[in-house]
Amino acid sequence: MVRRVLSLTSGRIAVVILVLVALLALCGPWLAPQDPLATSDNTLASASGAHWLGTDYLGRDVFSRLLEGSRISVLGSLEVALMALVVGAVPGILSVYSGRAFEWLTLRLADTLVALPFLLFAIAVIALLGNGITQAMLVTGALVSPLFYRVSRAATLAVARSPYVEAAIVSGASVGWIVRRHVWVKVLPPIAVALAQTIGVGFVIVSSLTFLGIGVQPPAPTWGGLLASDLGYLSHQPWAPVAPALLIMVTVWACNLLADAIRDVSGEAGRALVDRRRARSRTSTSAPVPVGGSR
Repeated sequence: MVRRVLSLTSGRIAVVILVLVALLALCGPWLAPQDPLATSDNTLASASGAHWLGTDYLGRDVFSRLLEGSRISVLGSLEVALMALVVGAVPGILSVYSGRAFEWLTLRLADTLVALPFLLFAIAVIALLGNGITQAMLVTGALVSPLFYRVSRAATLAVARSPYVEAAIVSGASVGWIVRRHVWVKVLPPIAVALAQTIGVGFVIVSSLTFLGIGVQPPAPTWGGLLASDLGYLSHQPWAPVAPALLIMVTVWACNLLADAIRDVSGEAGRALVDRRRARSRTSTSAPVPVGGSR
């Protein structure tokens, strides 16, 4: 699947952007040219050689704070996506094979979670357990999990009716063996699409919470927090919100672009698309070269 995704231009663009964002999260604190928490008297300064994106209202270097804040944003979005994957995909697959009672219970629970406003619940959890981003993201991931539940259940139902799975059941194969051998390979592409989309949703959720000042103790920098602080000084620096807003927008766009690329190359239609592109490339490379004139 990875090769097929990289064969698409949209897939390559999305992967490059997300790899750069991941590198910012890993190496951003060490790449920061200045201390992101250090204040100075040079407040609301314009971009210069010393401060590439200027300074904020406390004289802190904005570029260093953007690099430092990338880690919290990336980790928060991954926490949302992985929690939703574990809580949603596993029950979704098992609901097809674990009996009517388990199926009814998980379906009703998924319907209940869909009806709950996850952003308000994240705020409530922070109010109960303290101002921390991790617990809010885990609760939000559980509330987003019905997406994975429905995707994995629908894909498993399609596979469960296939002749080779029914033959394995008749021959006495266990549910675990059937899931590992037959089901997981077919369920993986739609789950990968949902995972890429959920990572983008996680970025929006983390940015929304930190924009409201929830989940992170100040003066810790985040992309959403930088965007909120810049909005208070638009009369002095009208360009200040552009950098954090652009980072959030491009990252979410790359996640959705990757999800579209995975969807385009999944299944028979995706393989046919890649085969047609390869056939066209071979035809263009094997075109006859014109022969020169006679002696």
